[in-house]
Amino acid sequence: MRLFTALPLLLVMTPAGAAEPPAAMQGNWTVDLSAKPDEPYTKPMVLQLQADGTVKGSFYESEILAGRWKTDRARTCVSFRTTDGAGPYHTAACLVGDHIEGQTWAEHRSFLFNWNAKR
Repeated sequence: MRLFTALPLLLVMTPAGAAEPPAAMQGNWTVDLSAKPDEPYTKPMVLQLQADGTVKGSFYESEILAGRWKTDRARTCVSFRTTDGAGPYHTAACLVGDHIEGQTWAEHRSFLFNWNAKR
């Protein structure tokens, strides 16, 4: 009988959807934003995946706002928003092997940019 009285407490203490963040996606990345192969252009990205499914850190030297991560269908992906002060940038990216493939959309600047990141 004691098991049944302890069970509701365990359910309350464990957040729904809580999971251990995947170490392979955590940490510092270098994002290749080069528009031309002969003109390298990179910026840092720091991903801090939290057990509650949120993402903190920075992208293109801007704080990550309202970030989320999820592992599903054999891949781990993040989605988050940043801003340049003029408008929002919406980013989505997935871990592919040892690198990240992503895209960033800035409606106020009328562009969608595909990019890759490596350690």
